[in-house]
Amino acid sequence: MAKGTPEYILALDVGTTGNRAILFGRDGQIVGQTYKELTQYYPQPGWLEHDAMAIWRDTREMIGDVLVQTDTIASQVAAIGLTVQRETCLLWDKTTGRPLHKAIVWQDRRTAPLCRQLRAQGKAEEIQERTGLVLDAYFSATKLAWLIDRVRQEQPELDWDNVLAGTVDTWVLWNLTGRQIHATDHSNASRTMLMNLESCQWDSALLELFGIPPQILPEIRLSLGDFGVVDSELFGSEVPIAAIFGDQQAALYAHGGDRPGLLKCTYGTGCFLVAQTGEQLTRSQNQLLSTVAWTEKGQTNYALEGAMFTTGAAIQWLRDGLQLIQSAAETEPLANAVEDNGGAYFVPALSGLGAPHWDMNARGSFQGITGGVQREHIVRSVLEAIAYQVREVVDAMNQDGDEPIGLLKVDGGASRNQFLMQFQADVLGIPVERPAILDATAQGAAFGAGLAVGFWPSYSELIAQRQVERVFEPGASQAAAQDSFHTWLRAVERAKDWMQ
Repeated sequence: MAKGTPEYILALDVGTTGNRAILFGRDGQIVGQTYKELTQYYPQPGWLEHDAMAIWRDTREMIGDVLVQTDTIASQVAAIGLTVQRETCLLWDKTTGRPLHKAIVWQDRRTAPLCRQLRAQGKAEEIQERTGLVLDAYFSATKLAWLIDRVRQEQPELDWDNVLAGTVDTWVLWNLTGRQIHATDHSNASRTMLMNLESCQWDSALLELFGIPPQILPEIRLSLGDFGVVDSELFGSEVPIAAIFGDQQAALYAHGGDRPGLLKCTYGTGCFLVAQTGEQLTRSQNQLLSTVAWTEKGQTNYALEGAMFTTGAAIQWLRDGLQLIQSAAETEPLANAVEDNGGAYFVPALSGLGAPHWDMNARGSFQGITGGVQREHIVRSVLEAIAYQVREVVDAMNQDGDEPIGLLKVDGGASRNQFLMQFQADVLGIPVERPAILDATAQGAAFGAGLAVGFWPSYSELIAQRQVERVFEPGASQAAAQDSFHTWLRAVERAKDWMQ
């Protein structure tokens, strides 16, 4: 094959805890990948920030590294697909290219008081009607409002004609294109709490409510479409950027979720269950989110989602915060070393509770602890809590749907944990299907970009080639797991509304 012939698709997965660049070949398999962990900044309890310059620097380095690692030149890359952590947002100066403040991460709770104020003003129902989202500090709107107020206080002489705003996809795209393209896609825009879910455009009433100047926001484009080209000065070739997805929508796309009824759960920093609802906008009666799955020419696909904020982040906390483990892999043998949780239950509300509770005032807790509880029980209770959260949201999906869910497709780093996946099958009472490639977010972005430029001819053929690595069937422990789930629900009620 001549050097320079397009033979690969590059996926950029700019996540909460790290950045990844993965090169996919024509068979849809991974050719090479690079990863770098991202520093988390906690300036105050409940606050979480990222250094946006580090995100861009790491992204650029990961691209260069994966090209070198695979002996590839940029002209051999047919297109780039970008998938990112959602809701995290920032402001920057387009003349200097510098952020005006650290990015506020989706888990950050600093705007909970503003959300409570808006709820007291009777705005929650209108916001949910317009956006499909529950009024919560999770989403970008209140974060952007906070950033605008802070920057105006600290930099009163700033010329706002030079200010740009966006989520992480917008920031990375702007830098990739040599500061030429200020855009986002519908799947990410639908998570800002500023996009009208029916018109799929910025909602002027919400921009006014949150005090967001419309000129600082990016253009909203189709998820599978034209996002310009990479600046040739970066890697020597103008590679098309042909798809942008929010990370959870990308994972659904990788699982073949182009039709109603399919449900996937990604076990990452948080856990996210997403079910495709087709071209019909569906609204939940059980505190699930209505959102855009993705858009392409002539078609808008919607989805229902249950977002749980703290899952893999709880394992990271065991490692970095409590220092009970040295690596995530240790949790599996530790959990298997004891017969049960020893009566200990963990409520993973380190950033409040997401679906189906939406309690910004909840905080994490261990309950039921006695003198017999050991490190192994603590670790096991954290893994069990992840599975319990997923059970809650599957129950909500079942209440919203016509047909009970009979299979859960999974992906993400924590889905490698054999104990967790078996316990998940037991507590749900349905099979759990794990694919061979767990980086479904990156794979979905790659599929979208490759299909958009004609690198792959058929979505259905791509999905048919995906391999299932293992199916976890409910086992002999399912009755005990489901009994424990009901005890855990009592613990959740006691952790709610902790902050006054």
